[in-house]
Amino acid sequence: MEIENLEKNNDLEIEKNLTIENEQKGFLESTLGKTINAAVDIGIRALLPDFIDEQIINIKDNLLEYGLKDGISKTIEDAIDLGKSAIGIFTGDFENISQMQSAVKNGGLIDGVSNLLDMVLDKVSNAGLINNTVESTIRQGKDIILSNVESNIENTFSRQYEAIENVNNYINNWKESFEKQEFEKMEIEYQNLENEMKELVPITKTIDEVKTIELLHNLIKNNGQNFNLSNEQLELVEKLK
Repeated sequence: MEIENLEKNNDLEIEKNLTIENEQKGFLESTLGKTINAAVDIGIRALLPDFIDEQIINIKDNLLEYGLKDGISKTIEDAIDLGKSAIGIFTGDFENISQMQSAVKNGGLIDGVSNLLDMVLDKVSNAGLINNTVESTIRQGKDIILSNVESNIENTFSRQYEAIENVNNYINNWKESFEKQEFEKMEIEYQNLENEMKELVPITKTIDEVKTIELLHNLIKNNGQNFNLSNEQLELVEKLK
């Protein structure tokens, strides 16, 4: 019976880790995808200052249709996988934001975007959807686009570092209010925590801690803000120390 329970717990742990890993990958692909897409848009506008919005949108739509959209997703996915191996993560999820940033950097994301732009420009040009002047201008000014991509990615990770710092502060503030049995202050920190977690990439340690807080918070809230806890509930408190 004990062996069966142990195997079941191991299976659940493996399933949880896979879920977190997929959530991290999805979050990074979505967030970095928007970041790269915006950087390309800004770069093209900077390279073609005399073009009106409609012309810029048309150029961008053609690039997206001829491989930029799907190519960005694939480039990010490849960079993450390659980057994880480069920093020694062969299986499992990222433990922190620093690992994610290192993986993206070591995975050659910028080079991947550079190669992607060349390929898409070739396709759009061969299809006769942009003239030689526009193609040449974008190709020659590619470094401006890549610089925007790199800068936007750095800003994205800066926001993640800020988010994790805020989350840790809210967690500590909640714990202090819990120790003092000040439920109103706990509620404020809990709401702040919930909102900030929406902006934060999933990290196992943080998620586990927040879930414990969530369970304790709602136990007390639904019990008329009564801080008299059972032994089983007190075990949850120990997890937060």
